[in-house]
Amino acid sequence: MPILPDDRRAGNDFIHVSGPVRGCAWTWLFLLLCWMPAWPAAAAGDEPVAAALRSRLEGLRRDERPVLRGIGLGGGELLAEFYARRAYQPAWEDPARAAGLLAVLRRAGEHGLDSGDFFVDEIPVPLHPPATAERQAERDLLMTEALIRYGYQRRFGKVDPAAMEPAWNFERGFAGEEDPLALLEGAVAAPALEAYLAEWLPASSWYRLLQAALARYRAMATTGGWPQLPAGAVLRPGAHDERIPLLRERLQAEGDLAADHAPAEPGLFDPALAAAVRRFQGRHALAQDAIVGAPTLAALNVPVQARVDQLRLSLERVRWLGGQVPETYVVVNVAGFQAGFVRNRELVWSSRVVVGRSARQTPIFVGRMTYLEINPSWIIPPTILRQDILPRLRRDPGYLARERISVLDRAGRRVDPATVDWAAMGRSMPYALRQEPGPDNALGRIKFMFPNPHMVYLHDTPAKALFERPERSFSSGCIRVEDPLALASLVLDDPAWDRAALEAAVATGETRRVTLARPLPVLMIYLTSIAEPSGEVRFFRDIYGRDAALLAALDGPVRLGLPQVSTGGAATPPAAP
Repeated sequence: MPILPDDRRAGNDFIHVSGPVRGCAWTWLFLLLCWMPAWPAAAAGDEPVAAALRSRLEGLRRDERPVLRGIGLGGGELLAEFYARRAYQPAWEDPARAAGLLAVLRRAGEHGLDSGDFFVDEIPVPLHPPATAERQAERDLLMTEALIRYGYQRRFGKVDPAAMEPAWNFERGFAGEEDPLALLEGAVAAPALEAYLAEWLPASSWYRLLQAALARYRAMATTGGWPQLPAGAVLRPGAHDERIPLLRERLQAEGDLAADHAPAEPGLFDPALAAAVRRFQGRHALAQDAIVGAPTLAALNVPVQARVDQLRLSLERVRWLGGQVPETYVVVNVAGFQAGFVRNRELVWSSRVVVGRSARQTPIFVGRMTYLEINPSWIIPPTILRQDILPRLRRDPGYLARERISVLDRAGRRVDPATVDWAAMGRSMPYALRQEPGPDNALGRIKFMFPNPHMVYLHDTPAKALFERPERSFSSGCIRVEDPLALASLVLDDPAWDRAALEAAVATGETRRVTLARPLPVLMIYLTSIAEPSGEVRFFRDIYGRDAALLAALDGPVRLGLPQVSTGGAATPPAAP
């Protein structure tokens, strides 16, 4: 997915939906439409509503910040071209068609969006033509602007991801030969707008599952959500406590405990309740010990509205991908400590992973895996060398020998560590430190390379015990994979490199690079909630503290200076730097 350009021209409040080549053609078309003395259907320009629309659009073109009845417009050139193409005839004179649009806009909440962003309260109703041509022109422009905004937000998200994720490089673009103007014209002319939008606003399986979960949790919210559990002693299986009936009610609210569960003793923490607590803990990345201690109590007492918001944020983050998720790829959900391999849009493998700790966060970006390395050595990155290794070396001169770490000068020659004054080393150290291949190498026995400026990759690890932790943010940014050989056989997709062959190559101890037959997209994402095909909904702690800012932006005003959206090629990750 190529890098998304960002239109940040001062005072620009237009959505530019164009590609690097198509944009030039559109500019000439726009100028031609502005200056042509007579459009082929120019007679329509004398009609009152068409004349009012032409007048309004010409006035809006002159404004740096176009406003209609106090509402900022973001449609810009797309609005102008759309109405010029139709000789300024109104698009929403038919009450049934106008009602269809309003119905779609009012259901924006089903996608976690705010219907208020689409003027549902500002568009005059009833929907028969207003009394004056000027008012009819204003309403028509407002409804077309609403449709443009709605289509943009549904396809690409409301919030600019580059403002939220510093490493963001995904493209949110139109696919193939999609023409935004033709899509808008098709939507206005469609006999059934909802069906038309469903066709050109593709929803991935991730998205549809999240939508269903959102509907379910919103339904819970309308009925009052779930009870709060008072603080008190830790609750364990077998215990008797007056809060047990409340705990049972709380677990039944989300379906972790069957609604018809009838305990023999209402105040007893029985085996069925223990199993339900474990299910709840598993869905919330908690230790599955059936003990209601502080972490589990805190998760139980998160209000339903906060869970609704988490689902809305995941829908927005999936929309950021622009509907252009490739068919086959590796995906890492950093917030969920999970990696997966998707082939032909079907998840065929998943694994627990370890991700970057809060001080060294794993970046969110898309890369292109090109090769893997068996029995890799590890050149210690500058940050880890400076912040972790040097302080250890100053305390423990024998550290390098025990960890099989070689010191290399700038020519790649080995240097005796005893001859180096480690206490004098600073930011500009003239040496590189390399850990030799072996079972204790920090990268384990295999690493997966998708070259990127963050020096982040997937790899094996000798620290297998960390995978048993429910929350796994321990690395310096790279992703440690629990079963790397299974992933290797999938990404190589070659009978000659099945698991047995990989194990044999590892057993030699020799470093070997294996190039992939085809580069493979690697999507690093950050979802604090996901929905499974089974209907189970999983929530994760916001380990990097990103949800609050995104929720504020999602619930805030529409930002009209939206990033430019290009056409074509959106499913291809950027070339390796």
